[in-house]
Amino acid sequence: MILPPAVGSIVRARGREWVLLPSPQPDVLLLRPLAGGEAELCGIYLPLIQRGVEQVEPAAFPLPTPDGTADAVAAELLWNAARLTLRDGAGPFRSLGRISVRPRPYQFVPLLMALRMSPVRMLIADDVGVGKTIEALLIARELLARGEIRRIAVLCPPYLCDQWARELEEKFHLPAVVIRSGTVGPLERKTPPGESIFGHYPHIVVSIDYAKSDRHRANFLQHCPEFVIVDEAHGAAQPAGQRTAQQQRHQLLRDLAQDPRRHLLLLTATPHSGVEESFRSLLALLRPDFATLDLHGLNEQQTRELARHLVQRRRADVVRWLGTETPFPERESVEETYDLSPAYARLFEQVYAFSRELVRTGTTLTGWKRRIRYWSALALLRCVMSSPAAAQAALEKRIYGEEGLALDEEASDEAYAPYIYESSERETVDVAPAHIVEEGEREVGESDRRRLREFARLAASLRGTDDDRKIVRCAQIVAGLLGEGYAPIIWCRYIATSDYVAEELRRRLPVLLPGIGSQVRVISVTGALSEDERRERVAELTRFPLRVLVATDCLSEGINLQEHFTAVVHYD
Repeated sequence: MILPPAVGSIVRARGREWVLLPSPQPDVLLLRPLAGGEAELCGIYLPLIQRGVEQVEPAAFPLPTPDGTADAVAAELLWNAARLTLRDGAGPFRSLGRISVRPRPYQFVPLLMALRMSPVRMLIADDVGVGKTIEALLIARELLARGEIRRIAVLCPPYLCDQWARELEEKFHLPAVVIRSGTVGPLERKTPPGESIFGHYPHIVVSIDYAKSDRHRANFLQHCPEFVIVDEAHGAAQPAGQRTAQQQRHQLLRDLAQDPRRHLLLLTATPHSGVEESFRSLLALLRPDFATLDLHGLNEQQTRELARHLVQRRRADVVRWLGTETPFPERESVEETYDLSPAYARLFEQVYAFSRELVRTGTTLTGWKRRIRYWSALALLRCVMSSPAAAQAALEKRIYGEEGLALDEEASDEAYAPYIYESSERETVDVAPAHIVEEGEREVGESDRRRLREFARLAASLRGTDDDRKIVRCAQIVAGLLGEGYAPIIWCRYIATSDYVAEELRRRLPVLLPGIGSQVRVISVTGALSEDERRERVAELTRFPLRVLVATDCLSEGINLQEHFTAVVHYD
């Protein structure tokens, strides 16, 4: 019996030299031409070699002699060829010749840690902007080049799917398909009969909310690739409360982690939300015994074991790394103030007094009725101080009363919070919470309902006037930024506020910037638009040299804005 040569050997077959690569099939030799690329890979059936049908023998190259020397130009050409060939195939990392990005030195740290693991189980919790995506895909590309994995899956929120697919394709030359509710139909038509959409394509980017559903979870788990990257992993931690969606995401990751051969990378810039149980649930995905760690009393051995699986660095930690400086942009933060006009102050004082009465009288109620008084008061104050448009949208129930979730006596505080607060753990909702105000209105008398309608009329009378000093000051700030050459983004909490701010800026900037104000392009992008429409509108805006983007949180993830916008105004 002829034993096959070792992986990495240089052999001669079919009249040329080849490098022997790891083969997914034990009876096939996988060869790559010494002077070729992956597109020229060749497989030779081992029994054919043993029967003498194919000839594979060790390759030998004669040593250089003085007679073979040439001029300096040829020597430099040979040196460059050898250097580039080594970078592609014989360096310490086999993947570097197959990527279109130059990693920074600190981004190799997770890769070095991963190469000492089998399987790879890591939580990469570097700060925003440090490069978690590059660090994770470096690991994936290296394991692919070494033949240790064949397929990759990225689990992420649906709004990040397209961005991950672009990163895989453009920077790491890994074409991937996006699997979510809007893309499944065309992909299924291209999938051969009897095959799973999760198993047919080599590299997949999957919406975690699509994969976690009862309808698709079993199919995904059965055909999931051996290497899985989970982005925004904090959204899949074991929740402290009764958050059904987050519990389903966590259960999906627990089922994936049960396969002892599966590689699992968790990415998040906010691994610890303050709830230790949730953080330990993420660590338990890396190693089950981490679930019982006392994080405040780790001994030296436990600290060492945890450090093998966890990477967390702030920007300040990597600004200077091994003599290399990373030019992170410096944030210049300024807090601007404005005074309420007498008319706006009267509106606020009246709404504030009404809200206090609403909460005070609600103390005699119980259960749902008491909670809805509290949430109605908060919703009113948030909307009134956002803009007259948001206040009007929340109070005019005949227009907005059907939006949002249906409230009932079983609803918990978890259902209301996204409409009122910003949270790092869940998405906020960028609509005025009219349904909450409407539900609260049902529990008050006719005189109080008349007061609410009067508030709506007062808010409408303030729209577009100089009594709204917040928008007046915002227009002045934006004009100053445009005059200094910046392209600003204005973040708003509610759709009504975003549209109102954009409308007012289009009216006010030509007055504040004589000569160039009429050339400023201002658009509002909100959750009222589809994801494709948002991208198209932002792409169109970037073609204007003088531009202002007004947006809600719908653009806070999944789209890169930093290349075209250089200043930020937080309106709310």
